Amino acid sequence: MTRRAMRIAIVNPNTTQSMTQAAAASAGSAARSDTVLIEVTASTGVASVESHVDEAWGALSVVTEIERCEASAERPDAYVVACFGDTGVSAAREAAAGPVVGMTEAALMTASLVAHRFAVITMPKRTLRQSEQVVRNLGLEHRCTVLAVDETVAELAEGSLHLLDLFTAEGRLALDAYDAEAIVLGCAGLADLVGPLQAALGVPVIEGVAAAVTIAEGLVAQSLTTSRALTWARSSSPSEAVSA
Repeated sequence: MTRRAMRIAIVNPNTTQSMTQAAAASAGSAARSDTVLIEVTASTGVASVESHVDEAWGALSVVTEIERCEASAERPDAYVVACFGDTGVSAAREAAAGPVVGMTEAALMTASLVAHRFAVITMPKRTLRQSEQVVRNLGLEHRCTVLAVDETVAELAEGSLHLLDLFTAEGRLALDAYDAEAIVLGCAGLADLVGPLQAALGVPVIEGVAAAVTIAEGLVAQSLTTSRALTWARSSSPSEAVSA
């Protein structure tokens, strides 16, 4: 029997198309050859998510774009939210029929399978709290340290190789001072650092979008989606609430 190709949407909560393309390229490097990846960029909102206000706009954009996808003729089988800090993921799980995987949770859970202790290197420093919150929610504080490179997300619009020295220095600090045994890249758009940083540090380097798409594929293959028992029970969308 021929297996239908999975359709997985890569959702960028910001409006920068080049960041969507970079995230989709990272997903494509890890996805099955027959998986169809759908690039979704926020149609309105902010150019990058670097503050609490940005995060609020980004979360709204995620829900808006997922509702648009859900109403389309070819609804995706699953979604990957490509923003470190998992912007809007909980709301997205209520809105989507299929599973929603945040890149942060995916990266952290993947790291926990290959290293006892690991470190996130995120950017900029003001976003440390968002990463630390996901670490706490997963109960991984005793295994994970969060560090930051103080550069803006806008620096990634054309790639991230120019930040290799900064990430290498922060990675060495993680290994030497915090006994990290793997590194999680803490921002979408850092995929081109994976190989060079892994070579420089000699430990696994994990990119969240690639980790998330393979988890999404696994959930779809097992016919698993978000539980509706309590926490993520489906709720009315704003448009449904108004019409009611």
